[in-house]
Amino acid sequence: MRSKWKYEIIIYWSDEDEAYIAEVPELPGCAADGATYKQALANVEVIIGEWIETAQALGRIVPDPKGRLMYA
Repeated sequence: MRSKWKYEIIIYWSDEDEAYIAEVPELPGCAADGATYKQALANVEVIIGEWIETAQALGRIVPDPKGRLMYA
């Protein structure tokens, strides 16, 4: 699957949530979960789009993707 977004996505297993969590560090609060790694990735792709749409509707700045971050 090729993403139209260029933001870094961090995916990890959460015992607490019993799900994979996909976070987008460059977009505060942008995260999704899924029963599988692929499902978490697919879900966060949708959430990135919704995050950007909401930010634009509220007149907030949408950061340009920086690619790989040096911290996590």
